[in-house]
Amino acid sequence: MPPRTRHAVGADGTGPTARDAMHAPGPQVDDHMAVDEAFSVLIGARVPYLLLRDEDGRCAGLVTRAQLAAHRGGSWYSDLTRLRDLSLDRGPFTSSVAVLSEAETAMRNRTLDVSPVVDEHGYALGVLALTV
Repeated sequence: MPPRTRHAVGADGTGPTARDAMHAPGPQVDDHMAVDEAFSVLIGARVPYLLLRDEDGRCAGLVTRAQLAAHRGGSWYSDLTRLRDLSLDRGPFTSSVAVLSEAETAMRNRTLDVSPVVDEHGYALGVLALTV
């Protein structure tokens, strides 16, 4: 992911929003996909995470390579396990109109390195990644 740059304060004085700083969403998969299949998509796309969609196409979460690898290595592993069965962060997700500084603070408080950015209807528009 390219480093995020700071944006100038907007005309309304609130500063940049999450939408101003987000990255493209990358691959999105249905949350009923099997873990093995999702791992293959993630590896094939050469990305560190996948966005999950529910049956209506709305954002249902985000799963990382580390989360999938940890699940596959556990004694509870089954090739029938679906992404929706994993214990993942299910939100709340970052609103596209959230003030960037507040969105970053919320992510730090929840110990998230990356968060889906969603529109007012819950559809993923991109991702917000914290920089170190």
